[in-house]
Amino acid sequence: MENKYKKIGFIGSGKMAGAIIKGLIKTGFASPENISATQAEPSGMEEKSKALGVKISTDNKKLTAESDVIFIATKPNQVIGVLEEIKPFVTGNKLIVSIAAGININKLETNLPDGSRVIRVMPNTPALVGEGMSGMVGGKNADENDIKFVKELLSTIGKCIIVDNEEQIDIVTAISGSGPAFFYKVINEIARAGEKLGMDYDKALLLSIQTAIGSAKMALNRDISMEQLISNVATKGGCTAVGVDCMDEYNTEKVFYDVIKNTAQKANALGK
Repeated sequence: MENKYKKIGFIGSGKMAGAIIKGLIKTGFASPENISATQAEPSGMEEKSKALGVKISTDNKKLTAESDVIFIATKPNQVIGVLEEIKPFVTGNKLIVSIAAGININKLETNLPDGSRVIRVMPNTPALVGEGMSGMVGGKNADENDIKFVKELLSTIGKCIIVDNEEQIDIVTAISGSGPAFFYKVINEIARAGEKLGMDYDKALLLSIQTAIGSAKMALNRDISMEQLISNVATKGGCTAVGVDCMDEYNTEKVFYDVIKNTAQKANALGK
């Protein structure tokens, strides 16, 4: 890691920040002594510090002054106040990375000194089990090294893509940010169908969950198209083909398009 990214600070030490910190330490991307975090109240600070293995304080200004990379990991409604607080300590050699949902780059840059290097990230909750999916985009002053560094950092908690423009962050929000809830719903509804047909729910749920895991891994490691993967299972005249035909009859393609479109539109509205 380049020295200009050596000290990493997190303003906010909730679940997502904690997941990233654990990933950084577990993979050896950063050492615990080079990571620090803050929280709003001193209550429970010692316990959290021990759990994460890093120094935690309530001093956002000190953290900003001492860090090369500062993650804004607070609730969205706290971001502007935090930026105002740390603004005097944000110099040109510091990189600001926001994981706060709905806070666009313009809001970040206008509440920081001119020329500030800013990157906006949309992570998701499977980061808590090391299988996160993040999308990121850089502000006008973030350079190639900044982008490369943050992508590598986020890869410690799963996978990361760089999107073409900030508008696509709303699509990332819909697909991977909100997506876990959609997949949980599908997994659960498949299990409930098994229950209604006479199987114990817990057994049906395990069948559905493990099938989702296996299918996702095969899709991730595929050397053929998704359509071919489907047809490899749904052989003509077989029972799977009947199920796929049923999905087509109910036009699940439109259902999921509407789900993603409506979610992305809401994400866009929240960012304004």
